[in-house]
Amino acid sequence: MPTDDVPETFHVTTDEQLRAVSNLTRHRIMAVLRFEPATITQIAERVGLAKGSSSYHVRLLERAGLVKVVRTRKVRGVMERYYAMAARSIELPDPGEGGPDVLMRHAVADLEASPAGGERQVRMAHLRLTDEQFAELGARLQALADEYRELSDPSLPDTSLVFALFHPAPVQRSEGDAG
Repeated sequence: MPTDDVPETFHVTTDEQLRAVSNLTRHRIMAVLRFEPATITQIAERVGLAKGSSSYHVRLLERAGLVKVVRTRKVRGVMERYYAMAARSIELPDPGEGGPDVLMRHAVADLEASPAGGERQVRMAHLRLTDEQFAELGARLQALADEYRELSDPSLPDTSLVFALFHPAPVQRSEGDAG
């Protein structure tokens, strides 16, 4: 699929869009469509769903504007539709303090569902950064992700990259804590 005409970012702004993207099954369908168009049958096979369930979830994503039909062809008298992402990336609204971070929950679910013996690289680092360093690191991480997204080959197995750069909530000390 040519990506020149695909917008860079889809901004989730409505409740319908947020509900559509908040579902783990639909998240996995969007991952299938991230690099190449697919039919309902192909999506069902890749995600491990029945065709009817796959069709239901794709219709919800299409109605929300997150995926679109990019090609059709007639197969044995039936019109076969190929779906693709409506944009290269999706930006969710800030969930607000204490709100659920849908992308992180989906990422953790995907990580937990990945093969036990499979190769994984999971790291956590606690840093102390100036505001400028924080912004620079965020930009560098995004640029690195964008660079590797451009190198992605749809014929290779899927790989997920998740990063979160944030200031954690201050730790509340109780009276019994040693200072």
